[in-house]
Amino acid sequence: MAETEDYNNRTTTALYSYSYDDEYVDEACDKTSIVQFGAIFTPVFFSIVVILSLFGNILVIVILAKYENLKSLTNAFILNLAISDLFFTAGLPFWAYYHMYGWTLGDPACKIINFLFDVGFCSSGILLMLMTAHRYVAVVNPLSDIVSTTGFYSVLVSVIIWAASILFASPAFIFTEVKDQSHCVYANSKWILWGIYKQNFVFIVSSLVFIFCYSKIICRLLRPTVRRRKNKTLKLIFVLMIVFFIGWGPYNIVIFLQSLHFKYQQPAESKALAAVCETQKPLDYALYISRIFAFSHCCLNPIFYVFVGVKFKNHLKKMLKSWGHKKNRVHSRQSRHTITSLTSGEEYSM
Repeated sequence: MAETEDYNNRTTTALYSYSYDDEYVDEACDKTSIVQFGAIFTPVFFSIVVILSLFGNILVIVILAKYENLKSLTNAFILNLAISDLFFTAGLPFWAYYHMYGWTLGDPACKIINFLFDVGFCSSGILLMLMTAHRYVAVVNPLSDIVSTTGFYSVLVSVIIWAASILFASPAFIFTEVKDQSHCVYANSKWILWGIYKQNFVFIVSSLVFIFCYSKIICRLLRPTVRRRKNKTLKLIFVLMIVFFIGWGPYNIVIFLQSLHFKYQQPAESKALAAVCETQKPLDYALYISRIFAFSHCCLNPIFYVFVGVKFKNHLKKMLKSWGHKKNRVHSRQSRHTITSLTSGEEYSM
């Protein structure tokens, strides 16, 4: 039963997952199988997401710094999104460890990791909405000043995005704490619900922005006057929308349903509690699975928002070619050094 109580406490952490920690439910529900499922399933997939995200987003930053003008608004969005995804990614190894072993890193680390993770989540949502709106303006009104904005305004927009993200994430820093020496959680149920409904709010607003902007873009591209690359662009837009809703939709539905149980759960007889336990199990399993799809956005963003573009693919090819040429030059120099040392009668190794 101690293992079950550990599970219920750990699942109340900010953004990582949400459940309800009710003493009556703890006594009646056996969640050992769910704990074992999560202990195997979650760390494996989080490890894959972390590796892919680090590789993809660092590569984006390198390409931007090497080949692009960072003062343009478009590139500023892409750079900030890569940084945002890295913040988000930084929290995943800690949550995987916490889920398996409990929180052993102390109260300051609990606050900092929750805060950084929340900043990454909020900034990523804001940036994706702004990038979608910017793409919409670029298609509908390509001569607009917003499309070609550079310099000071790009910096100003970036500052506003991060300031808003820090403001939204501040409760995670202020109101999280370590309880019972092993649980990094929000201090009370009010802030747990705040974390859930904040995610739901970001998802709903993002969905509205996506649907409005992409439907307008599609209508624009379907006009007879638009000719080249129309089919490829329409397919890309369709894929972006499907990935977004499949990734974030189920997860937001699950955490919202769990918030209802958390909010309205009342003491009941053992038969009623048994029924509640059976209701909880599908949600607990669904949380593990849907969370993987949702959190994988940090490694998918570089693919769908950057590398599908012709410009970035060309930059990547150019960078790989330059690396190949450098290796060839180093290899040829090594060969010349070896030949010279052998002809001079000396033993030489690189």
